[in-house]
Amino acid sequence: MRNFTRLFSIVLISLLISQTANSQERQRARDLGINPGILTPGPLNAITDVEGVMVGHRTIIEDDNIRTGVTMVLPHDGDLFTSRVPAAGYVGNGFGKALGFTQVEELGELETPIGLTNTLSIHTVANGITDYMLQQPGNENVRSVNPVVGETNDGWLNDIRGRNINNQHVFDAIEDAKGGPVEEGSVGAGTGTSALGYKGGMGTSSRTLPEKFGGYTVGVLVQSNFGGVLTIDGAPVGEELENHYMASDVPYDVDGSVMIIVATDAPLLSRNLKRLAKRALLGISRVGGSASNGSGDYVIAFSTSEDVRVNTGTSGSTQNYTELNNSATTPLFLAAVEATEEAILNSLFMATTVTGDRGHTQKALPVEDVLQIMKKYKLLQN
Repeated sequence: MRNFTRLFSIVLISLLISQTANSQERQRARDLGINPGILTPGPLNAITDVEGVMVGHRTIIEDDNIRTGVTMVLPHDGDLFTSRVPAAGYVGNGFGKALGFTQVEELGELETPIGLTNTLSIHTVANGITDYMLQQPGNENVRSVNPVVGETNDGWLNDIRGRNINNQHVFDAIEDAKGGPVEEGSVGAGTGTSALGYKGGMGTSSRTLPEKFGGYTVGVLVQSNFGGVLTIDGAPVGEELENHYMASDVPYDVDGSVMIIVATDAPLLSRNLKRLAKRALLGISRVGGSASNGSGDYVIAFSTSEDVRVNTGTSGSTQNYTELNNSATTPLFLAAVEATEEAILNSLFMATTVTGDRGHTQKALPVEDVLQIMKKYKLLQN
């Protein structure tokens, strides 16, 4: 038995090393010459191009059945409870569990990090965020915290009933959150997810507007776990590869979910942030998603601009804000659509093949085949 256990550990370690190596070899869509949209990405082409935004992952791969994790997004590195950012949520199809959205809807502000995880661990992550916030200096007398957490169901690859995420995983993801490049693919909350017939996961992208439109940045982070017929920059990739739920003999589940986080430095309050969040859903349709009956399609958008920051520690009963006019929001809407589209594509291109619970395997996007299809439709820029 001891020899078997040792052999199993060696095999598992080899598998993890192999997955890590494969992850390092994967390239983002734009690096391969796929450039969806007309706007220009930010320097990192990531949600962290919005100044102050930080992302942290905790990836949990254990034994042969645990493939899950936590991802945390922090709007800034200050006191999130007293220096709140305006925010808004939007539900495309509500087959999902989104904690904290009702208070965000009511008050139009965010007071905690945003957590992403699997369906049955959403309450654990909410508890972890609450504990973290209560422990922060200055919050000794706080009696109410509104943790915001989204989820997708990773139960195909992960022992989701085991509820293997704990508070420490949440704390670690928050503490590890940073700006700069964002790890994508089969990591964090995207470790066990699938999307559009292939291994899904975490993906990110951004767009920076020309100066004549304000020079603002819109960044998007997605947790992709939904079905549809994969389309890449207009090319019918899912049809060409005969990998979609209408194709014969394909074990394909069209249901699933996607969580989308939209950040911007444009001065928007909750009303226009909700309008921005709505546009992000159009990015799903551009990659072939159709918001199936069993899909939870949720967006939460926030602004980091100091012009609209909600400072609860200020004295007095009023606060002044400087917000963009409605007529100035159109370029931001396009940026949200394009960044969402590319973030989903990056989640696919960067994800690796994963084998998990009950021996289930979700194969990664076959990049070379995809590039041949893109060439066929004259959509490859390299």
